Amino acid sequence: MSTGFLVTALVIVATPGTGALFTIAAGLARGTRASILAAFACTLGTVPHLVAAITGLAALLHASGVAFEAVKYAGVAYLLWMAWSTWRDTGALRVEDVPRAGSRRSVILSGVTVNLLNPKLTIFFFAFLPQFVPAGSPGATARMLALSAVFMLMTFAVFAGYGATAALLRDRVLSRPRLVDRIRKAFAASFAVLGARLAVESR
Repeated sequence: MSTGFLVTALVIVATPGTGALFTIAAGLARGTRASILAAFACTLGTVPHLVAAITGLAALLHASGVAFEAVKYAGVAYLLWMAWSTWRDTGALRVEDVPRAGSRRSVILSGVTVNLLNPKLTIFFFAFLPQFVPAGSPGATARMLALSAVFMLMTFAVFAGYGATAALLRDRVLSRPRLVDRIRKAFAASFAVLGARLAVESR
């Protein structure tokens, strides 16, 4: 496995995006266990994109403007819904001293959906992974699966680190209600900005 792949993948994973933001918010709102669950859910949400890249479905998504736009705007709508529910303190990121029934399921569904409804991930893997697999080489599919597995492990580890770090600050944050309100609104605004950025992106 090339050092170039590991370094590039680490830079991509470590750069804060929607998944990292969701995991950090889960850590602040619900603690370490929720942040680990959120990291797992976000990692799980990359699986369909990896499968699409390996099977060639990413090429179809890239070629079909209608399919790309449909997935893109579904993602935009979901991010805006996340922004609205977070702003109103009624969504999956609501601060809880005691987890509600079904809150774990809510974190998992939200984490998976955040990454699932991002067509840029499919296009990214379609362009990124093949660079590290020689064309026509034997066992190319197995190699892409191995690289994908490494990427997913890195994603989980980095996101879990972000979330666990946020969870360590949870008690200090919750003891200051005004700060909690500001952070919640900052996350809501961040989701809205990410949604707007996705809306203007092209293939």
